[in-house]
Amino acid sequence: MNTRHLIPVALLTLTCAAAHADDAPRWWCPLTAPSPAHANDAVVTDALAHLDAQPHPMAHVHTQGLLPHQGIHDASDEAERDWPLALRAAVAWRLSGKPELLQQAARYLDAWAGTYQPDFNPIDETNLANLFQAYVLTHDALPASTRKATAALIRRIAEGYLTRLQAKTGSTYINDINNWQSHRIKLLATSAAALGDPQLVAAARERLLIQVAANIRPDGSTVDFAQRDALHYVTYDLEPLVQAALALSSYGKDNLLEARSSTGSSIAAALDWLAPWAEGRRTHQEFVHTSEPFDIERQKAGLKGYGGAWDPHNSAALYAQAAVLMPKYRTLAGQLGNAPPVLQACAAMPGDKR
Repeated sequence: MNTRHLIPVALLTLTCAAAHADDAPRWWCPLTAPSPAHANDAVVTDALAHLDAQPHPMAHVHTQGLLPHQGIHDASDEAERDWPLALRAAVAWRLSGKPELLQQAARYLDAWAGTYQPDFNPIDETNLANLFQAYVLTHDALPASTRKATAALIRRIAEGYLTRLQAKTGSTYINDINNWQSHRIKLLATSAAALGDPQLVAAARERLLIQVAANIRPDGSTVDFAQRDALHYVTYDLEPLVQAALALSSYGKDNLLEARSSTGSSIAAALDWLAPWAEGRRTHQEFVHTSEPFDIERQKAGLKGYGGAWDPHNSAALYAQAAVLMPKYRTLAGQLGNAPPVLQACAAMPGDKR
């Protein structure tokens, strides 16, 4: 490992709650205190194993609508692996305080902030939220140049998605109300929260409830299920909405999972609707009546998950994140397992089995 440019120890002062600087973002759960006791935690050992990995930033990524080996799918897929690696390094640093993990997170942030040009395709860009979270978790200890460059990229993404969401107000075109819109909302909400910008946060809250009204029916079913006949797309639609609610939760006192939209629908009702399948009490054959031709292409190409019975474990991350705001989902989340690594940064809550 190259240690010549390790970030000075003076930058490594940690807090176990959100940062206190006026311009610092807030985090959505009480953060656990860094400790040598976390040295063998899975997320720490995994991050340490990737210390010599180098970023692969691209100016543009594109996988949406492409099968493997088509266009720039494979190169984009490889580059996008940087985003969860950056987040894992940030989480591992919060847990352990190891300076080399902070250096790793900063290296990824610098690489992408200096290269990436947003296209505002929410399917291609949805996992950029990993970088936003890495930025929030390391914010106070980052070099000023890294903080400034990353914040500039995050602001471009936040303002760009808000502009596009405003332009689509009232649209009933399917991609303006299905999972595409949910991922736009997630990118706006997570970037707004990362910046701690009150106006952007307020706009994200408003847009989230507009999407809940358009996407989730009062009985909890989603337009994506009607369109794709697949629980795969129910989770793919609800995950970004839950992540948006989590990101915004530290900027308000209400629980956005339970908040009722103008039609009476809520994210919580959708989670309840999906629960019988997640619990294994019901089963579903996926994509039998889908109206999306690309689903058929992926079935023919043999891509996993685009046919046969839905695997309840595909909702593990969804319910693990929902359980942060709604403890009633903790039992189900525990049964499903495989919670996202970012949840390991949260201090244990009563009844938490993580």
